[in-house]
Amino acid sequence: MKSLRLPFQFTVVMWAVYFVEVIANLDFGAYGVFPREFFGLRGVVFAPLIHADFNHLLSNSAPMFVLTFIVMYFYRRVAFRSVLMIYLLTGFAVWLFARNKFHIGMSGVVYGLLGFILGCGIFRRSLKSIILALVVMVLYGGFLSGVLPTDKDVSWESHLLGAVVGVFTAYWYKEEIEADEQSQPPSWEGENTEASYFLDRDVFDKTKAEREAE
Repeated sequence: MKSLRLPFQFTVVMWAVYFVEVIANLDFGAYGVFPREFFGLRGVVFAPLIHADFNHLLSNSAPMFVLTFIVMYFYRRVAFRSVLMIYLLTGFAVWLFARNKFHIGMSGVVYGLLGFILGCGIFRRSLKSIILALVVMVLYGGFLSGVLPTDKDVSWESHLLGAVVGVFTAYWYKEEIEADEQSQPPSWEGENTEASYFLDRDVFDKTKAEREAE
């Protein structure tokens, strides 16, 4: 299934990067986003693929896979562009506004995907988008606390800025709706509506003499 390809590729690359780091005894942390320094811009591309430890990697893998799949499957017209926009703009926003430290991990993108799905429910207002927004709120509503600076070792800026970017992306693409989001006319308003009436539509507009003449 094509919708599984990108989340699967993300997962493979994330885990491959981590195991190369562990096996070769390397530290890729310096390839994260370092705000407002030119060298830190490389983290816009590389930071989401780098994780501090196994728990960090594991905590990001499942929500990244699930949320990316939801976007790729249910919003196919804009899916790849949306994921790319979230990926790059989140990193760039962190580079502009975050604390002066290295920021790594896929969590910013995860919050971006979450914000995108919630934003689609707000801006598109189709039944599908509203249901999907409610589903991810039930599954990942607890993530909302992650946008607060509760732990100095956690890049809460990535979480907050990712969520903002995700909502912005949903707004940016809100007009490019899917075929199943098109509003359909009620079944009783089809082309053969006239034939479904027991009496002629104009029967009460005619006089008694006109009806008898017919």
